[in-house]
Formats: sequence, structure tokens, C-alpha cells
Amino acid sequence: MKNNKKKYDKEFKLNAIRFYEESGKKLSEVEEELGIGVGNLSRWRRELEKEKAEAFRGNGNMSEEQKELYRLRREIEILKEEREILKKVVGMFSKPSK
Repeated sequence: MKNNKKKYDKEFKLNAIRFYEESGKKLSEVEEELGIGVGNLSRWRRELEKEKAEAFRGNGNMSEEQKELYRLRREIEILKEEREILKKVVGMFSKPSK
């Protein structure tokens, strides 16, 4: 089944927000006029307010905070693997020889 979800670029979202703020119309009226889904405009406004210049990065483009979190999680995975290997090695060498 095909995904019919529309994708809007950053420029469109910024223009839609600007249009809403300058028009004095209700959110629902602007959404209907622009042909965007209900609630999208308010979500875009919240995202812009929260993330400022990093808003609307697009798919696969992580913020610096997300990149750091990903790197740290990966590092934790590696450290856990190394710890397990060390536990096994210590267990092998600490057994009394017969």
C-alpha cells in the first residue's frame, strides 16, 4: 500500500507560519486554505519556537544533541561488550587448574 502522506519542505512551512501570523485568520482557516492537514500548522509553530534555526531539518538529519546521544549509546554498547569479554576471560583464568 502506498503512503499518501504529504511532505512539505522547510520553506513551505516557514511561509505557512508567516502567512498565518500576518493574516489574522484562524489556524483552521489557514490550514484549509493552504490544503494542509488539521493540526500541522500548530505543530510546525511549536517546532519552530522550540528548535529555532534547527527546525524542519528533514528526514535523517539529526540535531547536534541527537548525534551526541547516538554516539554515547553506541559507546555504551561497545563498553558493555568489552566488559562481558573481560568477565569471561577472568572466569577462565581464575578456575583452579587440575
